[in-house]
Amino acid sequence: MNQQAAERCLNTLRFLAVDAVQQAKSGHPGAPLGMAAMAFCLWDRFLKHNPADPHWLDRDRFILSAGHASSLLYGLLHLTGYDLSLDDIKNFRQWGSKTPGHPEYPLVPGVEMTTGPLGQGFAHGVGMAIAEKWLAARYNRPGHAIVDHYTYALVSDGDLQEGVSYEAAGLAGKHQLGKLIYLYDDNDIQIEGSTDKVFPEDIAQRFTALGWQAIGPVDGFDLAALDAAIRAAQAETQKPSLIICKTIIGFGSPLAGSEKCHGAPLGEANVAATKKALGWPLEPAFFVPDDVREYMGRAVERGRRAQAAWDERLAAYRAAHPDLAARFVDQMSGELPVGWDDDLDALFAGSAKPIATRNASGKVLNAVVKKVDWLMGGSADLGPSNKTYQDGRGDFGEDGFTGPNLAFGVREHAMGSLAGGLALHGGVIPYTGTFLIFTDYMRPPMRLAALMGLRVIYVYSHDSIALGEDGPTHQPIEQIMQLRLMPNVTVIRPADGPETVEAWRAALTRREGPTVLLTSRQDLPVIDRTKSAAATGLRRGAYVLWESAAQPELILIATGSEVHLALEAGQKMAAEGVKVRVVSMPCWELFAAQDAAYRESVLPAKSVKRLAVEAGLKYGWERWIGPAGAAVGLEHYGASAPWQVLYEKYGFTVENIVARAKALLTE
Repeated sequence: MNQQAAERCLNTLRFLAVDAVQQAKSGHPGAPLGMAAMAFCLWDRFLKHNPADPHWLDRDRFILSAGHASSLLYGLLHLTGYDLSLDDIKNFRQWGSKTPGHPEYPLVPGVEMTTGPLGQGFAHGVGMAIAEKWLAARYNRPGHAIVDHYTYALVSDGDLQEGVSYEAAGLAGKHQLGKLIYLYDDNDIQIEGSTDKVFPEDIAQRFTALGWQAIGPVDGFDLAALDAAIRAAQAETQKPSLIICKTIIGFGSPLAGSEKCHGAPLGEANVAATKKALGWPLEPAFFVPDDVREYMGRAVERGRRAQAAWDERLAAYRAAHPDLAARFVDQMSGELPVGWDDDLDALFAGSAKPIATRNASGKVLNAVVKKVDWLMGGSADLGPSNKTYQDGRGDFGEDGFTGPNLAFGVREHAMGSLAGGLALHGGVIPYTGTFLIFTDYMRPPMRLAALMGLRVIYVYSHDSIALGEDGPTHQPIEQIMQLRLMPNVTVIRPADGPETVEAWRAALTRREGPTVLLTSRQDLPVIDRTKSAAATGLRRGAYVLWESAAQPELILIATGSEVHLALEAGQKMAAEGVKVRVVSMPCWELFAAQDAAYRESVLPAKSVKRLAVEAGLKYGWERWIGPAGAAVGLEHYGASAPWQVLYEKYGFTVENIVARAKALLTE
């Protein structure tokens, strides 16, 4: 391709972006003007993808971590043949469009993840590359490379300023992710002006110290230089690569090099001036030359051939290794094997020995992975406490790269992002572990997982003030409610071993969003299921655990470690003649999803005297207890003391629950 033809492709991408932003009167024109050559070189010469099948398993993954440059990505998708029309681009940032202000997965065909919060694309890409390396190590055999693709991203100054990037970069270097290649748009500008104000470090030295290959700086407008840099990155098979590309924000416009073209339309006069400067027709807007459309549209046929060649390799692999091939296909489908949970109910059958639900969770996890061996995850340096280690199955990176145990170190933020990347890649059910209090460090990737509908399991132990002596810095108070406030997140707080089994069942079968499992540090009594309802009631979010009368005058509602207290209090009041019902409500979200008839059967409207018991913030319980109800909970932080003392001082005792319930009945 000659230089003139290449420039026509670049300018088509630039001005589709500029015109979209201008028409929307909203967006970010500066980055697409500066990044077009980087993106075009990668997509035209290197990216292995099939626009006709955006979910082809062995495609390269491309992430626009600088999600504010979404109009550039939409141009690439449209011109290379994805299901994204020119009218879609004209509808940029409008209601109901397929071209939102930042890329959204799975809304837009060809978009690998939702980006916008800076640093997240960078960190999720590391998770994708880990998944590729793990699957390749598990399934590839000599002469049969069925998992063999790259993870690419375009990253910005803002991405590299976010701490999560360095948390993730350290793990990428440690795990020798040689098929991870990032192009860094080094344009020296951010919203408040020059990056020199806040970002003076030597990026090449920093990434070299983290175990990366740093390439450049290279001229981000020179296709030959970019081509050579990407080839050098591919040639380095042991280290991830960062290609430092010097560019100019707003290239070609009167605002070039200025922060003024970052987050606002150029304006009609500046659009005209930019088109004139780059030799582009002033009219019509959204102009796509026929030769550009024909040239970039060749990606469809290239993609078809690439996928057909892979299909042939998969067929040969299936012939040589039929059992492995069947496992690979099943694993990539995400479907759980038949009978995967057949042995789980026996884990706690007949046992009356108290057990912490964190220990119960560890037992369930290690039973599950005997049949579902594609769970991958670990803890932020708290594995012995969270019970998230898969016994006897090896550590990724320490015992080769087939082990499913991931050691994240004290990197909660990156842990959440890497888990999201694993889920996005496919072929992996990721899980993470830490203390509940540290959800505060993980909320950004959790929110993205909820937005994208990712199948990620977050295991949070030490779920209340009952962690005791570590004190209020480690005792979660508001965190349970914060998690419940997040749309499309299912939060489950089991009460004993059998409920923990059901919690894992619910988490593993849920594919449309993340699930949170909250587990206790302290031992909890195993509820006698011969005298109360089966733990299978958890599947509906809340259930009648025990009652003394079918028409209760009092309902006690509890979750997790407080259920046994509510049960004992209810039985004590029943002995005094009170018509009482005890409800275990491990999951608000599952209960809310039930039909009205079931919800009424558990919480009948006529039974207005309801007392909720949970060792966390009381705010929010109004939803279930109503205006005539009350809650035993917290409105303050905890303290450093043995957990038994804290429960007594803060009212989480049978005696206080009974007293509060009696007072409620007399109101």
